[in-house]
Amino acid sequence: MIGLTTGSVYALIALGYTLVYGILQLINFAHGDVFALSGLFASTFILSVFNISDTSPVLAIVGGLAATFVIAALFGAIVNSTIEFVAYRRLRRAPRLAVLITAVGMSFIVQNIALAIYDVNYRSVPPLISPARVFTFHGVHYEWDSFFVLLVTAPVLVLLTWLVKSTRQGKAMRATSQDPEAAAIMGINVNRTISFTFALAGGLAGVGATLYLVEFNIRYDTGFTLGLIAFTAAVLGGIGNLSGAVLGAILIGLIQAFNEGLSWQAPGADWTRSIVFAILIAILVFRPEGLLGERTPEGA
Repeated sequence: MIGLTTGSVYALIALGYTLVYGILQLINFAHGDVFALSGLFASTFILSVFNISDTSPVLAIVGGLAATFVIAALFGAIVNSTIEFVAYRRLRRAPRLAVLITAVGMSFIVQNIALAIYDVNYRSVPPLISPARVFTFHGVHYEWDSFFVLLVTAPVLVLLTWLVKSTRQGKAMRATSQDPEAAAIMGINVNRTISFTFALAGGLAGVGATLYLVEFNIRYDTGFTLGLIAFTAAVLGGIGNLSGAVLGAILIGLIQAFNEGLSWQAPGADWTRSIVFAILIAILVFRPEGLLGERTPEGA
């Protein structure tokens, strides 16, 4: 359950990577930093605007959190779509290396914006969700604040699946992903569809960042590490594949939980990143299309 909780947060970030890659074949390395900036922005609303604390009335906490989720999602969507418009749109026909360097540059720009505004200190919020135990199993306690992550993530993933597979905009996204030129001939506004995809990815980052803030704490460089882990999850599941991104994130979350939670035959928390990136290297070497991805001429 702990691994599933952590994996759910990773899934929200990994889906952002896989959505953008699926439509542009671009790894948006700034995505993790959008996640961190959205979480810091959410902390401002929780602590300063809504002034929520653990002693606030239940309705105030529920209403404030709900509003913060929406605001953080909108903020992430605006930042991500702005990055696409300013940095990536003019590079669609540029060499892949130019786009890659631009993505890395945007990552540092967003990270330094977060640093300039929110300084180097971690931001955290009071325990707004009850730390009471949902259940205890062999001395391991699973609490309501962790279960809250699953309660929020599950409907978001269901809504995303419905949007991509069943709505007109989702069909436009899939058509643009398959063949942008043919989609344009059929009357699809490719620029608007790509901007919507970036906005959707940013919205997922905003929701994930708020969840992470409620569960842990966040600062300007949190998104860099989490972004790399989520990118590994997306590659593990098959980047460009939504189900694969969720599967990869859950597997990474389980691996992390087992490594950090088991007291026997486990390297421990200090080795978690090494294990995750070893998995990334192994996947790129032996199965570059990922667990659920399809082999393409580029191997993605």
